Amino acid sequence: MKSTPLVMRFSATLILAASGLLASHAAMADKGVAYVSNQDAGVSVINLDTLETSRTIDIQGKAPRGLGVTADGKLLITANKENGNISVIDTATGKLVQHIDIGKNPEFVRIKGDLAFVSFEPSSKGGPPPKPGEPAAKEDDDDDDEPARIAIVDLKKGKKIREIVGGPETEGIEFSKDGKKLIITNEADNTITVHNIATGKLLKTVKTKEYGERPRGIKVSPDGKTYVATLEFGNKFVVLDDKFKVLKTVDTGKGPYGIAYDRDGKHIYVATSKEKALEVYDAKTYSKVKSVTTGDRCWHFSFTPDDKQILLACGKSNEVVVFDATTLDVVKRVTDKDMPWGLVTYPKSMGSLDQP
Repeated sequence: MKSTPLVMRFSATLILAASGLLASHAAMADKGVAYVSNQDAGVSVINLDTLETSRTIDIQGKAPRGLGVTADGKLLITANKENGNISVIDTATGKLVQHIDIGKNPEFVRIKGDLAFVSFEPSSKGGPPPKPGEPAAKEDDDDDDEPARIAIVDLKKGKKIREIVGGPETEGIEFSKDGKKLIITNEADNTITVHNIATGKLLKTVKTKEYGERPRGIKVSPDGKTYVATLEFGNKFVVLDDKFKVLKTVDTGKGPYGIAYDRDGKHIYVATSKEKALEVYDAKTYSKVKSVTTGDRCWHFSFTPDDKQILLACGKSNEVVVFDATTLDVVKRVTDKDMPWGLVTYPKSMGSLDQP
């Protein structure tokens, strides 16, 4: 039978609708990827549809730790401890774009717009961290014992453009909700310092020793009204308001490090590495909601972009543990890692190293 124009138009409409539906399903099925920094290797990529490692990326650097991805997902940045630089990776090809010199012992990475903020320690000589109650290791008598710094890298220009002076052994990095302030944790002198991003000026110093030693992770709440920071040797996290006044401390398991809110700000998640647990707290009452056993030396974690799962990097058990975000049941253990330090996802999601 010969098709009429009406039938042809109807058929075309059905085909377009079906194509759109298929495209929509394809988009829904694509949950994104997680990038995992492996201190004894490079970066591995986990396909979040399959929860399997899909590829590895040669960053052409040693001992990557902190990492971050740009808002458009096109560039991945890793802090390479043993090289004193960062690797800039094209995520589409997995190829190195360039190395950018930072300084000794780069560790933490946060990305804001076209800028990467990377902590490093000019006076670092390496070695294990001090034990609880002990001071940080001293440098030689003639050493100026320079404080740590935050290198600010222009990713478009491909170079470090300036530095912000932090405290001894700067660890975590966070931005204020309005994007005007940089908040950092300084392990060695037990402080949290607040800086003007534009000028680098020190705005405030919060001393944590009376609450607990070695501040490490730091996160702002989704509404920008509170900050939480882990005190690794205090076995607590501290809660601050948006003026950086200490409101209270909350007891945790042993060795808290990575910390993050969920997307709606209802819960706070803490990775307690020595307790070998991932803990969940009510963000209003600060009571513990749940605790679940993890692996060994689990420091950093991220939700998946759909908020349905949590991925936790466990360095000493060489795995990424995947939890159901609602029940905290273990969904899978991705066991092909080489001392994973941390992970971030694309699309961006809530986590101890990044947020949307």
